[in-house]
Amino acid sequence: MFMGEYQHNIDMKGRMIVPAKFRVGLGESFVLTRGLDQCLFAYPMEEWKLLEEKLKKLPLTKKDARTFTRFFFSGAVECEVDKQGRINIPQTLRTYSHLEKECIVIGVSNRVEVWAKDKWDEFLSDSEESFEELAENLMDFDI
Repeated sequence: MFMGEYQHNIDMKGRMIVPAKFRVGLGESFVLTRGLDQCLFAYPMEEWKLLEEKLKKLPLTKKDARTFTRFFFSGAVECEVDKQGRINIPQTLRTYSHLEKECIVIGVSNRVEVWAKDKWDEFLSDSEESFEELAENLMDFDI
């Protein structure tokens, strides 16, 4: 399980250090793709395969299913951690997620998310105001 929040920088070549606590869970190689809310999602290979199987079952005849699957898979890349604990984030993913220098890397149960620091700060600010309301709405899901 991934949890926690870490601040890192991306260098001029698009490399970012993966927090040491996440490296073991992600493994030597993992999948990085476009996520929701303009962040990136990183999945260990085992989790990626489970997700892939679920997405394969979406009906091809539904436009939303085709669009989501295209969005998710077209941005996916396999990342390998180098000896310094870094990965190279492709320019297309950096552009999508507005990653330039400062970034926040968070653990979210079965995945890791990478956020541009300003986007994360904005998300937190917006979410904190409605956190209690969100919690109430999720009570229906037996949380």
